[in-house]
Amino acid sequence: MPKKILIVEDNEDSRELVVKVLRNKGYEMVEAADGEEAVEKAVAEKPDLILLDISLPKLDGYEVAKRLKSLEEFQEIPIVAFTAHAMKGDREKAIIAGFEGYISKPVDIRDLPVQVKSFIRGKRESILNGDEA
Repeated sequence: MPKKILIVEDNEDSRELVVKVLRNKGYEMVEAADGEEAVEKAVAEKPDLILLDISLPKLDGYEVAKRLKSLEEFQEIPIVAFTAHAMKGDREKAIIAGFEGYISKPVDIRDLPVQVKSFIRGKRESILNGDEA
């Protein structure tokens, strides 16, 4: 059974690119375009991994992550910040909100499947280690 990934990205072109790349690697893809839709789809679909943009309409990615991580069934599901926010302090804010890692935009489509596979396997990046994304 293929692993299910929820991609939450308000930029349609970026979202479609990620969906295409990961679908070609055999993942089942679920899409959301804003924070409210992200929470709804996550609860309904129970993905194995959530790639979550920070800057979203309705609810930002930090709020989405906090809401999901407050639910028992999301304690073990990795939520990865999929964002251009890579300034000092953003990593710490992401950890507090419940993110397990970072994938910086613009995304490297050659590296994306490798990153996704490592998060699904549980080799979660320490986003407090000081490395810039």
